[in-house]
Amino acid sequence: MKTQIEYASEGVVTSEMEAVARHEGLMPDDVRQRVAQGEIVILKNHIRDQRTVGIGLGLRTKINASIGTSSDIVDIGMEVRKAKIAEEEKADTLMELSTGGDINKVRRDILGACRLPVGTVPLYQAFCEAAKRHKNPNRLDPEELFEVIERQLSEGVSFMAIHCGINRFSMERLRRQGYRYGGLVSKGGTFMVSWMDYNDRENPLYEQFDRVAGLMRRYDAVLSLGNGMRAGAIHDSHDRAQVAEMIINCELAQIAREMGCQVMVEGPGHVPLDEIEANILLEKRMSGGAPYYVLGPLPADSGAGYDHITAAIGAASSARYGADLICYITPAEHLALPNEDDVREGVRATRLAAHIGDLAKYPGKRGNEKDVALLRRDTRWDEQISLLMFPEKARQIRASRSPKDKKTCTMCGDFCAMERGSALFKKDTRGDKIKAF
Repeated sequence: MKTQIEYASEGVVTSEMEAVARHEGLMPDDVRQRVAQGEIVILKNHIRDQRTVGIGLGLRTKINASIGTSSDIVDIGMEVRKAKIAEEEKADTLMELSTGGDINKVRRDILGACRLPVGTVPLYQAFCEAAKRHKNPNRLDPEELFEVIERQLSEGVSFMAIHCGINRFSMERLRRQGYRYGGLVSKGGTFMVSWMDYNDRENPLYEQFDRVAGLMRRYDAVLSLGNGMRAGAIHDSHDRAQVAEMIINCELAQIAREMGCQVMVEGPGHVPLDEIEANILLEKRMSGGAPYYVLGPLPADSGAGYDHITAAIGAASSARYGADLICYITPAEHLALPNEDDVREGVRATRLAAHIGDLAKYPGKRGNEKDVALLRRDTRWDEQISLLMFPEKARQIRASRSPKDKKTCTMCGDFCAMERGSALFKKDTRGDKIKAF
């Protein structure tokens, strides 16, 4: 079976491309052309019944929610509930990142519980299994790693973060640099760096990249080139190690496309607000426009407890400058394993941030904002609330502090600016505008 990029390159518009075009308000052939160029990827492992999601140029910025067990907390029921909450809150994709308990069962239960495209980081499971089997994760046999990749793909995983860009070159950049304020914060990246150092060998995912791309191609899953050298502190942003890995990943993205494999590139991490635009420009220019999957980003290191807000600020800027998929951050980031409430808040904050970015990226799609403003001006509460991103939350707040005069709210009460202001204006017969007497 051919992949979406192969069909697109042959001029064929698939049902998946038609679905993306319909959801995004585009012409199917426009989607096909961008898939052929590698500027759009379509998440849909062909062996699983799931939602079709397009990511890339000209599309709405998508949101990923990450869940999964840890060595301290293993509650499969909670992970399934978190998956359902993420879908209910309109996340577009889900990453299952378990490192504790029966990882195979967690993943299978989550795949069966929702219709979102599910992604994984296969290094997590491979090193966890190696730690149990060999009593030392650094004794992982590369064949065990490739077996995990194929096992997960065969169960219906639609995209994988695979750390191919960590190699001897990028590691040498880190050694010569000689310092890092935030250290290595990627679990997969740390596992692979440790394995390479212990075994004095090249990263098998880089060394056998054609094998990696071939496995992804077999299932038409999307290869997400992981950033194991990403900055974990804003003072490490765009250091030589991070940039070296980005260059390698962008080169590998081109190779993957030439092999008929859909691919996107992952980005940092912790990035000051003034560097976000440059980061996205670098990725887009060097990768030939490959979709960019951004983790956050966090433009400050001191917001723990409210890092969903910290990251939302970075995410809005990222979406505005061209990021295509944004991984949410929850209030628990840097502190604990997220619970159900954290997942809900993380998805909501990130959706809002991406929406704000899209309003700047696509000025022609601001019509709903105008409708909300008009209804707010005219104090048509029920109609206004129905157009909000979070209508239930808005209704709950309004009902909890209900005004005597239902035309107003308890912020202003008898001194409602909207009500009093209407006496100073009259409607313009040409449309929705109002003008002063």
